[in-house]
Amino acid sequence: MDEREIRLRQSRRRLFLKTAIGTGIGLSLVSAFYVGASLRPKQEVTPEKEPLKEGDILVYAQGGGEPKPIRLEELKPGEPFVLAYPMDPKTKVVKNGEAKNTVLVARFAPEELAPEVAQHAVEGVVAYSAVCTHLGCIVSQWVADKKAALCPCHGGVYDLAHGARIIAGPRPAPCPASP
Repeated sequence: MDEREIRLRQSRRRLFLKTAIGTGIGLSLVSAFYVGASLRPKQEVTPEKEPLKEGDILVYAQGGGEPKPIRLEELKPGEPFVLAYPMDPKTKVVKNGEAKNTVLVARFAPEELAPEVAQHAVEGVVAYSAVCTHLGCIVSQWVADKKAALCPCHGGVYDLAHGARIIAGPRPAPCPASP
């Protein structure tokens, strides 16, 4: 055997070994992703984690005991918003298992509302998702002089009478209106 044949055989061996090693690594990665995906917890939708749907009744988020529906006459124009959870009227299950189900409910004098907000408001009552669009915190504080909602995590201030537009703080997007 001459030197050329020896180099050719060594070159084939190297190619074969590189291919085998590469295939082994590739299969290992695929199996690791498969195992990793199976370790991720499955999202189970239970009645208290169901999303808000049309026909749900809003109940006060604070307070213990029996859920208390929010009544229109209890909301006064210009007063701080209340936090609420949806409740299925048939099963009476309060959907408080997901933070994204938290709703802000506020009442304004109809003339205070922007025209695009007034057309969806009922007697000046507006409802928005209470989840801050910046990092997902719950918007839970009232700024009385601005009649606005404040996210305590990073200072986002939302003007509820004008479509929950951002008037201070981080500016990702306004809070979405609740159905």
